[in-house]
Order: sequence, then C-alpha cells, then structure tokens
Amino acid sequence: MSGDDVAQAAAGGVFPLSDEQRLVVDTAAAVTHERLRPYARDWDRERRMDRPTLEALCALGFGGIYTRPDFGGSGMGRLDAVLVFEQLARGCVSHAAFLSIHNMVAWMIDRFGDDDQRARFVPDLTAGRRIGSYCLTEPDHGSDAANLTTRAWQDGADFVLDGAKMFISGAGFSDLYVVMARSEGPGSGAAGISAFVVEADTAGLSFGPNELKMGWNAQPTAMVRFEGCRIPAANRIGGPGQGFRFAMEGLNGGRLNIAACSLGGAQEAFERALRYSREREQFGRAIGDFQNTAFKLADMDTQLDASRLLLYAAARAFDAAGEGSSTDPSLIAHAAKAKRFVTDTCFDVANQALQIHGGYGYLADYEIERIVRDLRVHQILEGTNEIMRLIIARALDDRL
Repeated sequence: MSGDDVAQAAAGGVFPLSDEQRLVVDTAAAVTHERLRPYARDWDRERRMDRPTLEALCALGFGGIYTRPDFGGSGMGRLDAVLVFEQLARGCVSHAAFLSIHNMVAWMIDRFGDDDQRARFVPDLTAGRRIGSYCLTEPDHGSDAANLTTRAWQDGADFVLDGAKMFISGAGFSDLYVVMARSEGPGSGAAGISAFVVEADTAGLSFGPNELKMGWNAQPTAMVRFEGCRIPAANRIGGPGQGFRFAMEGLNGGRLNIAACSLGGAQEAFERALRYSREREQFGRAIGDFQNTAFKLADMDTQLDASRLLLYAAARAFDAAGEGSSTDPSLIAHAAKAKRFVTDTCFDVANQALQIHGGYGYLADYEIERIVRDLRVHQILEGTNEIMRLIIARALDDRL
C-alpha cells in the first residue's frame, strides 16, 4: 500500500467520506505524487516557487476550492479544502501552504467583492493565470493587527496607499495583493480598516529582499511597501471600515487549511519513519521491534488520528453552518482549537519522525528535516497559537 493509499484509508477510517470526497482525495494524491513530491527537495534548496506547478494545481480546480462556480470556482466546501491541502502537503508543505493563501485571496474577493470585482479578478485567480497574496501583518503590528498603520485615503476616483506589510508570502511573485489598510483616522481601531486589491504593476508598489527563513524556503517571503501607491476606488472590497472583518473571516478558513498542511506533512513524516523502522537494524534487529520505538510510533499514529478528527469536525461544522456564519463565536473557536491542536501536535509528530531516523533524519537526503522546518511556522502564522488559546478562552466565557 502506498503512502497516499494509507492517508486515504486513514481519512476514511476515522471520519466517513463521501464518494465525491474520496475522488477529491484520489485526485490530490495523484498530483502530489506526480508534481510535488519528486521536486520538493530541489525547490527548498533553490528557494524557488514553481509557477507551472501552481498552474497545474489550479487547472484541477484547486485554485478556488470554495469559491463560487459562476466565476470559475470549484464550489466545494471547507472539508473538501482540508482534504486537498492535507494531500498536497504530503508532497510539498511550502507549495501547499502557499496555495492555501491563494485560495483565501480568491475567496475574499468572491465572497465580499461586487460583481465587477469578481468578474475582473476571480476567474484569473481560480484558473491560476494570476496568483494572489494576502497583506495584513506589519513590522510593528503582528498579533495586534487591529492597530495597523498602513494608510489609504481617497483622492478623487482613486485611493492612495502608504505603509508597509511584513512577512508576506508571495511578495514580488504574486500578481495581485489583498491589502488591509486604515481608511479612517488614527485611533479608529478595527472599524477604520478597509480592504483593497493592489495589482503587481501598480506604481508605488515595491518589495524588500527575500527573507532567509528556517522553513518554507520555496516560498518567497518579503516586505511589501506602498509609497504613494494609487489604485482605482473600484478596487476597494466592500464598504469603508469592513476590511478587518473580511480579514478575520478569511483567517478562519486559513486556520483550517494551515492545520491541514500540518497534518499532511506530519503524515508523510510518520509514514517515512514507519518504513525506516522496519528497514533499519541495530543490535541485530529492526529498530521498530524495540518497544521504545514501537510505543513512539503508536503514539504518533494516535496523535495523527486525533488531529484528523478535530480538524475534519471543525471543517464540517463550517460547511453545515454555511457562508455568512463565519462570525459565529463558536465556529471561530472551533477553527482556533483545530489550528492550535493540529499544528502543535503535528509538529511534534514530525519531530519524533526525525528522532526515529537518528542522524540520518538530520540529512536533507531523507527529507524529514525539511518537513520539520516547514511545519514549525504553522504554530505562528494565521494567528499564533497563543492567540488561538485566547480565542478559545474567550469562547468559554460565553458558555457561563
């Protein structure tokens, strides 16, 4: 049984899937085997995002998984997206995670944009003809995003943006950027933030150098600068002051997706460790025959199933509630629980997989070390896991 077959069997075993969802898993597993897994090590070493691969994934419907079909989206659900990203991350965590950001951008424009904006941007995004990035975090405002300082003011038929965004995946690579900027005065907090689409060829838009990172090396990550960056007023998504709400609703889905990427990466690391434990011999026997290793593998397998159950249940809850319900505090807490638990747990699983490999796990040839490096940042982005605990704790007060 191949690693992809194992992942599909595990998914169906702990959480029943429909025939359509099994087809989604099969499709994602096949493209992972063909287009991602064979090249992930080279992309990491070369620090290169492969646009043809992203285009191939979008051609399968993975560029707008939960956007509406009338402008090219696949019209699937949040659980479908989780299934896709779990499989893609088994081949390359970095590319899978970047595609999840692209999906969030496409969904935000599709969900909150007007018909003109949807027609101008969504078809190209879902087809992969254009790639999208999401700009919220700033040098001085990470978790405290409601106090961001990038400014946007109206000048006739245009908005002019000034400021900077930090840690932006796809900076300088993507074709358009969904940007959160303060359109109201200082001190306006979350209510003063609006959302804008800034296209890559806009005058006044520039990018810093590619950051040297621990993981996600295949993804370009850099500062995005706006200096008198003039865009049409028609590129504001929704009304004034609605951007922060849009950003937070987008992050709910993003948290499920990034958890799925952690789950896929950890599942891949586990399967590699399991095979290695049967092949590697020490003291005259396979290391998997030693109780210490066997117990460690048993715990890892249990942790993966627990992660999968919590994540799938959260995604299914969003699907059952439908669009427009993502401001429900109980759903927000559900996403936070999944993101916190799965990203923490799956990083530990991948790290244990490296330990089972011993010194070989530290070598790039065995590919475990790349998975560990790539998964570490998932505990930070889309809201740190400390912020996830804060969200969960606040939801507990509502139960009293």
